[in-house]
Amino acid sequence: MKKNKNFLLLLTGQSFANLGDVFYIVSVISVLYSLTGSATISSIVPFTITSAMFVSSLFTPLFLGKYKLKTLLVWSQMGKTVLLIILGIFLFMFMQSTNYWIIFVLIAGIALLDGCANPIMRAFLPHYVADDKLVKANSTVETVNQIIQIGAWLFGGLLLLLFNPFWLIIIVSGLFLVSSILTYLLDHVNHVEKKEESLFTQLSVGWISIMDTPVLRKIILIDILETIAGTVWIAAILYIYVEQALKEGEHWWGFINGAFFVGLLLGSIICIKYSHLADTYKHYFIGFGALLSGVLTILFGSISYPLLALVLSIGIGLFGQLKNIPQQTVIQRSVPLEKLVTVYTSLGTVGTGLFGISSLAVGVAVDLVGVRVVFIISGALLLLVSLIVLRHKRLFI
Repeated sequence: MKKNKNFLLLLTGQSFANLGDVFYIVSVISVLYSLTGSATISSIVPFTITSAMFVSSLFTPLFLGKYKLKTLLVWSQMGKTVLLIILGIFLFMFMQSTNYWIIFVLIAGIALLDGCANPIMRAFLPHYVADDKLVKANSTVETVNQIIQIGAWLFGGLLLLLFNPFWLIIIVSGLFLVSSILTYLLDHVNHVEKKEESLFTQLSVGWISIMDTPVLRKIILIDILETIAGTVWIAAILYIYVEQALKEGEHWWGFINGAFFVGLLLGSIICIKYSHLADTYKHYFIGFGALLSGVLTILFGSISYPLLALVLSIGIGLFGQLKNIPQQTVIQRSVPLEKLVTVYTSLGTVGTGLFGISSLAVGVAVDLVGVRVVFIISGALLLLVSLIVLRHKRLFI
């Protein structure tokens, strides 16, 4: 019963935080675009966030050895709340077109705290859920998250019509305050505090765990390939795809994006309903999920029919999620629980750092070879992921 309470608190707190994250990004991009009229300035927002999270994930292990995990999580959430309130006050009192750079300083600070909170949040789940319920718990978290993502992106624009960015940021601050309170109510988890270790040992402990665990060595390779492949789905590239490949207006960007999230949601629901199968045959779910996602991505980049693109987008999200949820379970079971947060931190370092570089590189690639070729390359990388998993499937069982 106590574990159920902790799981519900974790899920609800994470949901409030995820909802706040979307509304906050919508507000910031809207403000920057209205002040500068520059899409380039607005596009620097995700790059700033990714870069700050990368820096944070590098140094988070230093704090993991000195403080309890729940304490770090609560303080990071409260820190985000304070920074958001400062951002709201700034928008209300001092905002001018000449000093919008202050917004980037504040969002970088928020992202630094996110880089600390995210791996801890992921590592908490196995502490609060029985091992045989882990796939179902991961599926439930993903289902709720996708419902929030779909709803938040749909209603984020509507809220901007009802409230100016200042009030929307204040609403977001309230959401993060609620998340902080719910996080504070969680039970502490077992985590060995190692205060006498050298600086190098503290920074490298997650990497050592990955290198010592065969399945994690494969997963970090998979993460590298998937991160590069996934950058084709950033807003700027998808917008160009809709314009050049589909010959449609910008509203189709919203349709394609929404269809992808619907596919993710369907994948999460299937994993909940058939959690035993997803757990027993997770190596096949991971391998064939990547295979089908890759095939559909190649088709997606090759066609010119908007309705077919919608269907393919749903399929890519669906099979991608059927792969991702069992893969999360493999990670969570791969090392002792007390080492899990450092493993997630190291994986996050690779993901955020590579995503930032790949996001810039994919824009150059689109100019050089065209948007269709970029999607086909993305699909080919996913096929390579499938080959790695199916060739080493014993590691994933």
